[in-house]
Amino acid sequence: MENQAGNFLESIHNDDFTAPYQAKQLSGRLGDLNRPGESLNGVWHFGIDQYDNCLRAKFFEENTHDEEGRPYPLDYSFDTWETMQIPSCWNLHSERLFLYEGSMVFTRKFRYKNHGEKRVFLHFSGAAYVAYVFVNRQYMGKHEGASTPFEVEVTDVLQDENRIVVVVNNTRKRTNVPCENTDWFNYGGLYRDVEILRVPETFIRDFSLSLAPDGSIQALITVDGSLKNGTATVHWSPENPKLYDVVLEYGEDKVSDRIGFREIKVVGTEIYLNGKPILLKGICAHEDSVLNGKSVSEAEIRENYRIAKEMNCNYMRLAHYPHSVQAARIADEMGIMLWEEIPVYWAIEFENENVYNCAENQLKELITRDRNRASVIIWSVGNENVDSDARLKFMRRLAQTAKSFDPARLVSAACLYDGEALLINDRLSEYIDIIGINEYFGWYQPEFNNLIRLFDNSKPAKPVVICELGADARAFHHGSKDELMTEDNQLYVYQRQVEVLSKIPYVKGISPWILFDFRCPRRLHSLQNYYNLKGLLSADKKHKKLAFYVMQEFYARWEI
Repeated sequence: MENQAGNFLESIHNDDFTAPYQAKQLSGRLGDLNRPGESLNGVWHFGIDQYDNCLRAKFFEENTHDEEGRPYPLDYSFDTWETMQIPSCWNLHSERLFLYEGSMVFTRKFRYKNHGEKRVFLHFSGAAYVAYVFVNRQYMGKHEGASTPFEVEVTDVLQDENRIVVVVNNTRKRTNVPCENTDWFNYGGLYRDVEILRVPETFIRDFSLSLAPDGSIQALITVDGSLKNGTATVHWSPENPKLYDVVLEYGEDKVSDRIGFREIKVVGTEIYLNGKPILLKGICAHEDSVLNGKSVSEAEIRENYRIAKEMNCNYMRLAHYPHSVQAARIADEMGIMLWEEIPVYWAIEFENENVYNCAENQLKELITRDRNRASVIIWSVGNENVDSDARLKFMRRLAQTAKSFDPARLVSAACLYDGEALLINDRLSEYIDIIGINEYFGWYQPEFNNLIRLFDNSKPAKPVVICELGADARAFHHGSKDELMTEDNQLYVYQRQVEVLSKIPYVKGISPWILFDFRCPRRLHSLQNYYNLKGLLSADKKHKKLAFYVMQEFYARWEI
């Protein structure tokens, strides 16, 4: 600003206070390569900073005295603030934070001693939504996107004792991905693991392994090294989730992983796994829990897959954003195929190139993180967007990026059908492998017979996956089959749905909405009580609603 008055205070009067923090954008996946790390989970101090004073007034610089040694009055006290267990969602820490949206400052000290390593990184598995990282009074960088990992090199700034400060902001914005209007709870926090990684001067930054058509293993590694081609004698599948121990060495660096090898492709309206046609018998799931919010535990992930398998599922749609890195690793082990998705959700700004760049970055970070997971068969580039010209260009670019970045998997999106013509005709279908369709006939569209008309009118040349269907039902609430919000009405909707879907030859997959009830501030009905109640289980997963058994029986008999 030119001609500033002599009493201009940068921290108060500068509306563009985040500008200095935009240049250093963080990314990376070193922590997802099964490297031994040192956890920084545990007790962190936190301060609620809804006016963004840490960024505005640069609290992280810890300027406590003037040049002549006189103390400044400070508006922060890092080491006497309240504490919170990390990882966690701040919304569940205390009642006063439940609906808080804004900035939160997290800080802790840690000791460091060099043990011969040449380079050191801090790795974050997830921070919702924007995170600004500072170490020892220095700004290290920013990451945008709540659900993908990032890291920062701290080799040159570490001391014997170190302070880390992370400003996390979960404010909903029109220019975020997702934007300000969603259908799930807006959790905030450092909600996944934080760790220190020590590596040699030259190290393996990334690698991917996949099965070539001739049975050999293709390897892409970011450094020179040796890896012999081999033949996978057993393909990974839900029935036989075979994993191989893989070790890569380069100089002083060594990483290992357990990887399965399989082939997934589309021919006409069929989906083929390892050369055999399959049906995707699935369910959707949010990353949410009553106790932990978005910071789900390994035990909760395993419980979700166990319940899905009990329902005779072989596939799960992880909606609507990248779930924990553990979700795909555990699916590899337990034999669940996955649809993974980025939050290009509803009405984001498709005309905005910065929004596109954010979406593409999240897509690349997700693919980079999980492309060695055999369980992941589908990358989804979005959910329920209106078929406008700007949206088509936006989503087409994402689909093409996914295909070029990882040609070994299928690309899809949860599309909307044409409600006036009752036709599956989304223009994006030309650029994706599987046409995902969300439909709620019997619920949001009360005239159920229109579902039959939709299928009669549509003759797609590609497989269709019904990636959402369903109806709300409050657990234990009963009434007639026509009474909304009852388990009996939800049961009736599901019975009619499977009767129709089982007769449609191009429908090759189903994932009803949703495995269990989850928090959502949009849901204001007294029976909902701020929960989306379309789950086949109650939110605590202790009660299976009647419709659960409809899908369990249907999947047991649904065959090619």
